[in-house]
Amino acid sequence: MNLFNLFSSSSKKQQATKSEAPAHWIKCNSCQSLMYYKEVENQNYVCPKCGFHLRVGVKERIALLADNGEFIEHDANLAPVDPIKFVDKKSYAKRIEEAYSKTSRKSSVVSGECKINGESAQLVIFDFSFMGGSLGSVEGEKIVRAVNRAIQKREGLIIISASGGARMQESTFSLMQMSKTSAALAKLAEHKLPYISLLTDPTMGGVSASFAMLGDIIIAEPGALIGFAGQRVIKQTIGSDLPEGFQRAEFLLEKGSIDMVVNRNDLKQTLSDLLKMLVNK
Repeated sequence: MNLFNLFSSSSKKQQATKSEAPAHWIKCNSCQSLMYYKEVENQNYVCPKCGFHLRVGVKERIALLADNGEFIEHDANLAPVDPIKFVDKKSYAKRIEEAYSKTSRKSSVVSGECKINGESAQLVIFDFSFMGGSLGSVEGEKIVRAVNRAIQKREGLIIISASGGARMQESTFSLMQMSKTSAALAKLAEHKLPYISLLTDPTMGGVSASFAMLGDIIIAEPGALIGFAGQRVIKQTIGSDLPEGFQRAEFLLEKGSIDMVVNRNDLKQTLSDLLKMLVNK
């Protein structure tokens, strides 16, 4: 092999393939900085340049909050049905099938229990990658069962919301979950057990109009989009301009709609401190 071939073959081996290259780098949606993926991962997916909080999934949430990543999942086998045989561009059954293939989950909610800095809690996490984290019959049932476990075990309940709202493919069945979950949380309050609501980007629609805003303590991640309808719809309805960032966590904190905005890197300590203060063993 001549000298030219030696160098050319060496450089080819070091080049990442097209499938590997995107995994090494990530672009911040806010400051547009291109960063090494591991660097962002080590910061819990918070941009080290501007502090923007990237969206994360259930796996990352559990790794962030649960001691040693230990999480006991409940009701994993609950699966949605198609009560009204809904069809738009695709059938509801087909959308469920595609969401399952994408996430290996049967619903947009993962519920279970874990310890957070030694404090036991029932934990419910919305997965936005499953049909936009939409609220349906199964999701409502999982939340109610988590409430019942919290009462039985005398533990606090934490719900991490990331949702576009109620699931239109279930029509009234999904809207009923708003009142169903709210009634269950009232029962939790009767037993003097805390419900901590963590709002992440985005928390919209029927979720924000029900249990997400009923927490004894309502926490949001920095920059999280929180509201009922979208900005364009609201502007067209009221016919006037809206304040800049009026649906962001910081604006809602300023107006008193939420209790605190907490950096993702501080969430575990904050939640454990709140559980320690609010749960009467």
